[in-house]
Amino acid sequence: MASRMDRAQAVVAIGELFREHGYHGTSYGQITAATGLGKGSLYNHFPNGKEDMTRAVLAHVHGWFEDNVFGVLASKTDPMEAVDQMFVQVDDYFRSGRRLCLLGAFSLYDVRTAFDAEIVSYFSRWVETLAGCLKRGGLSAKESQAQAMACMVDIQGGLLMAHAFDDEAIFTSSLARSAKTLRAAMGDRVPA
Repeated sequence: MASRMDRAQAVVAIGELFREHGYHGTSYGQITAATGLGKGSLYNHFPNGKEDMTRAVLAHVHGWFEDNVFGVLASKTDPMEAVDQMFVQVDDYFRSGRRLCLLGAFSLYDVRTAFDAEIVSYFSRWVETLAGCLKRGGLSAKESQAQAMACMVDIQGGLLMAHAFDDEAIFTSSLARSAKTLRAAMGDRVPA
C-alpha cells in the first residue's frame, strides 16, 4: 500500500489510474492501494465518490495546461516562441506519446455526458489560445482557427495512433509535422 497521500497527491494518483484503467475500470481497491487512503478518507475528500474524484482530476489537468500551455500561448509576445514552447510542453506532458490524454479518452467513454462541460472547456480553451497566438503571428482569424483545430487533431490523433500501434514515434512525428506546419503558416507574417 502507498503511503497516505494528501488530497492533491491523491488527485494525481487517481488521474494516472484513470489513464491506465479507464473510469469504469478503476476500482476503489485500486484507488485506496495507490493513495494509501481508506474509503472513509476518500469520501471525506470526495463526498460524491468517483464523480468528485474525476472532476478534481480534470480540474488538475486543465490547471496544468492553463499554467504551462494556454497561459504561454495567450501571454508570450513572440508567437513563434509560444508555439515552440507549447510543443515542448505537450511532448513532455504526454511523455512523448506514452501517456494518454485523459480528457480525450473521457470524450470517447460513456462518462462523457457527465463531464461534457469540463471536456469542452479544456479543448475550447486550447483551440482559442492557440488560434489567438497564431493570429498574433499574422494569420487571419479564419486561418488561425483552422490551423489551431488541425493542430489539435494532430496531437490527439497522434496520441491515439501511438497507443493503437504501441509506437511513440507516431506521436513525436505528428508533433513535429504539426509544428512545422504552424511555423510555415506564420512564416514571414510574424509582425516585426
